[in-house]
Amino acid sequence: MVFSSLNRTFASVKTIIGFDAKRIVRNATGLGSYSRTLVNDLAVTGADSLDLRLYAPDEGRDELRSQIVLRPNVRFCYPHRSTFKALWRSRGIIHDLKADGVQLFHGLSGELPMGIRKSGIRSVVTIHDLIFMRYPKYYTWLDAKLYTWKFRQTIREADHIIAISECTKRDIMELGGVSEDRISVVYQSFAPRFSPLASHLSPLTSHLSPYILSVGTIEERKNALLTVKALYYLPENLSLLLVGRPTDYAKRVRKYADHHGLGRRVIIRHDVSNEELPSLYAGAEAFVYPSRYEGFGIPIIEAIAMGLPVVAATGSCLEEAGGPHSLYVSPDDAEGLAAAIRQVLRGTEGREERILRSRDYIRRFEGADVAHQVMDVYNRIINTTT
Repeated sequence: MVFSSLNRTFASVKTIIGFDAKRIVRNATGLGSYSRTLVNDLAVTGADSLDLRLYAPDEGRDELRSQIVLRPNVRFCYPHRSTFKALWRSRGIIHDLKADGVQLFHGLSGELPMGIRKSGIRSVVTIHDLIFMRYPKYYTWLDAKLYTWKFRQTIREADHIIAISECTKRDIMELGGVSEDRISVVYQSFAPRFSPLASHLSPLTSHLSPYILSVGTIEERKNALLTVKALYYLPENLSLLLVGRPTDYAKRVRKYADHHGLGRRVIIRHDVSNEELPSLYAGAEAFVYPSRYEGFGIPIIEAIAMGLPVVAATGSCLEEAGGPHSLYVSPDDAEGLAAAIRQVLRGTEGREERILRSRDYIRRFEGADVAHQVMDVYNRIINTTT
């Protein structure tokens, strides 16, 4: 119903949508993954109605840029003139958007160029989380202040806001003073490569089996140390594979594991490619994500799509991502985490039923459905009189 109305709206001439593509070409993790997946889904769903322009300050990384499928309605756009990249992205880009006839600009990573409201170009911004305001202790003082300033500047510029979870929507309303009618919740979708049919077991994990898996930047907020502590209460042949960007916290996790005799059971990998990641999911017994706070938690969706049961933490939006058939424990309860993991290991009663029900739950996060919802937001904003 929504899609047909969009076709009627955009049928005569393609609507030109601009995107902030910096994270598309530079970011290999959450924000970049969200941006690339959404653009690819929109390109297919809106093939007859949307002209997608991806504005990046430079070409970035080849392996990331190449994940965008270049269809007839998708193109990258770079600064028309030589300029300071950060200044172009925050202000100068507006000149290029107007020159290219962009009708709506989508800030995919929580930012919009200053002055876009005055330019007459309609705008939508995706806000992923406000952890820097909710839990500033996880950031340097300067970063927390800078991100907060950018957030307040962005919500002044935006015609509409997409929140990636109900949890994030509540934070935007509470911490930003934004009225509910300016916010739409549209969940993230996951990339098609996360499918048991599209993967194979990796030789890198042949010596680990059985193992549980956790994916995401190995930082204090993600709380990987809790999973290490849970190993005390789990079978001695069970290992933990942590996959994510290296940090000082990762060194602390390694030091703790080695000091407490768990070193051989904790494997940390910082160099896993996008192509290899599904194979690591495929070989795991379960996915564990005890993060203290998230805007959504896309690794949970990826794990469920790969046929894994999930154990995650209470306290933010992870229940929204994992649904009612995943298990949730306090982010401070190592014994509780271990007990939950025991319930989902291979051979336990109800494991396969839990997986099937969870996979049914995440159908709401599939690409075409998410793209339809985003296109509906575009339609409403373009057709709203300022």
